Amino acid sequence: MTNSNTEVAIIGGGAAGIAAGRRLQEAKIDCLVIEARSRLGGRAWSVKDSSGFALDLGCGWLHSADRNPWVAIAQGDGYTVDKTSPPWRKSALQKGFSLEEQRDFNKAMDCFHDRIEEAAKGPDIVAASVLEPGGRWNGLIMAVGTYISGAELDRVSALDFANYQDTGVNWRVIEGYGTAVAAAGDKLPVAFETAVLCIDHSGKRLRIKTTKGEITADQAIITLPSNLIAEEENLFSPALPQKTQAARGLPLGLADKLFLSLEGAEEFEPGSRLFGAKDRVATATYHVRPFGRPLIEAYFAGSNAVAMEAQGEAAFFDFAVSELTGLLGSDFARRIKPAGHHSWGLDPFARGSYSYALPGMAGCRAILAAPVDDKLFFAGEACSKGDFSTAHGGWFTGTAAADQVIVARVRQ
Repeated sequence: MTNSNTEVAIIGGGAAGIAAGRRLQEAKIDCLVIEARSRLGGRAWSVKDSSGFALDLGCGWLHSADRNPWVAIAQGDGYTVDKTSPPWRKSALQKGFSLEEQRDFNKAMDCFHDRIEEAAKGPDIVAASVLEPGGRWNGLIMAVGTYISGAELDRVSALDFANYQDTGVNWRVIEGYGTAVAAAGDKLPVAFETAVLCIDHSGKRLRIKTTKGEITADQAIITLPSNLIAEEENLFSPALPQKTQAARGLPLGLADKLFLSLEGAEEFEPGSRLFGAKDRVATATYHVRPFGRPLIEAYFAGSNAVAMEAQGEAAFFDFAVSELTGLLGSDFARRIKPAGHHSWGLDPFARGSYSYALPGMAGCRAILAAPVDDKLFFAGEACSKGDFSTAHGGWFTGTAAADQVIVARVRQ
């Protein structure tokens, strides 16, 4: 470790940690990013397939792109932002799902969102409770809910669901969102492959115990995923039970992707979409020819993804083959092969994809984000009231935490 003594330790090198580090560098404050992985980016991670295409195994969409700071950052670093309308903004392919049925489903989905907004005006309730009793589209609405929250709606706070702020503008980075996020931290000092074991905040200076020795710092910005804070009870010394409980109210849902190479891709329009099924929760969606490439981006979420992670990576492919051949015929199985996948629930440094609030726990986001004794500061998508589950939520909270550090240092 080249630097075991720093002014501010930033624990976690994802979107929030990178944002915090850049802000502190601008303020001429010495900092060190402590990252358990061998790379930056956290849950933003791009890899290349055998054809050289960037695959975003983690976050892939610049949500609320018209106010998302990662747009300017990516473009400033020379990456290409694609502004093509996302597949969910147009009709899906009519494979077992007619246009009339799609219009009926979209109407039901809009009514569900209206009821969520109305429910959010009162005491917090379970999001699933606003579903129309016996509604024809409840299964598919629940499935879409898992893509949004990473969990079934019977586990999700209606208030938190309603709090999410979305402008409806969604773009992508051709070279990979994860590529752009990681590159944004290129000039930061980073201790890689250094997992934090305990943050001792009992003394005047922090003592941060890691797998590669001890680091001392005046302050720390903790950007770890909420599941790690919730599950690692010995992370803080003395313990911070309020933080642990807040994190437990904000578990990480699960959303996994499987990329498939596709032969004869020209059969499909670029950016097409398929629903695996229209009448159940345990189904995947399929984005066909993203960027016009000969690929299918399959999306699995909630308990369906949890079950497949437990069975192994091949289960995702088998599930996709079953659904796609059911829609497109048995010969379609010969045209697809696995091209990329990552099981985020089994990732020891993530343990999930992005946060949602349990019913009654929407207020945990503010509790998790609150500083402790002008020494410990918190950031990450789970700390954002309205931009949770996104990389720009990580950016906004990381910058905010760095600004809190700057103010605290002036006071001292």
